[in-house]
Amino acid sequence: MTTSLGKRCVAEAVGTFILVFFGAGAAVVTLMLAAGTTPATPFNIGIGALGGLGDWLAIGLAFGIAIAGSIYAFGRISGCHINPAVTIALFATRRLPGRDVAPYIAAQLVGAAAASLLFAWAVGPDAVTIGGLGATTPFPGIGYLQAIVIEAVGTFLLMLVIMGVAVDERATPGFAGLLVGLAVAGIITTIGNLTGASLNPARTFGPYLGDWLLAGQSLWEFFPIYIIGPIIGALLAAFLYDYLCCE
Repeated sequence: MTTSLGKRCVAEAVGTFILVFFGAGAAVVTLMLAAGTTPATPFNIGIGALGGLGDWLAIGLAFGIAIAGSIYAFGRISGCHINPAVTIALFATRRLPGRDVAPYIAAQLVGAAAASLLFAWAVGPDAVTIGGLGATTPFPGIGYLQAIVIEAVGTFLLMLVIMGVAVDERATPGFAGLLVGLAVAGIITTIGNLTGASLNPARTFGPYLGDWLLAGQSLWEFFPIYIIGPIIGALLAAFLYDYLCCE
């Protein structure tokens, strides 16, 4: 039986909630732990022997594990897109009906917003004032266009992995969650200190909305980066995969 659209949207909302609560939450905790320390450079937000690199690896693994868990829990229900860029790419390649796109994206945004607001309530004001709820922005020296390109390239790799291990019916079953999660962890480790490595408009939307509602920073001027970049990257990857795999 086909799962109803309502249930699939609930799965998308809960999956995105898990992604933002644990992934962006890891970024918040990192910033709170590093509060009061003097970084070696403005580019380094990190603590410990490895500085920022070790922190981005930890944040990437938090995202990766949250995504892997969500895929194994909800993949059979909704496909576990938990990312508007993925939803749009699958629609563009005729793998998702047009009538499902808006409900899926709305559910993803609601889940992301709920995660950020609940995390702020559970952790307290420092989650906003120090951690910024894990909001993504370009780092020093990274311009607006550079950030769009970086987000596009990161999402391009993510979407290629999704196409190969989750969408393609020839893929070996059972590995999608693990491999997509590891891909996200690796991407974040590399580009996290450049753009925050959102790869996902919903992942950025939740913290932005939470910061805005809870008197934190207003970062909406950067939001187009995290819409345009991920959508372009996901579309390019999906169409390239179809072209390469076409008989």
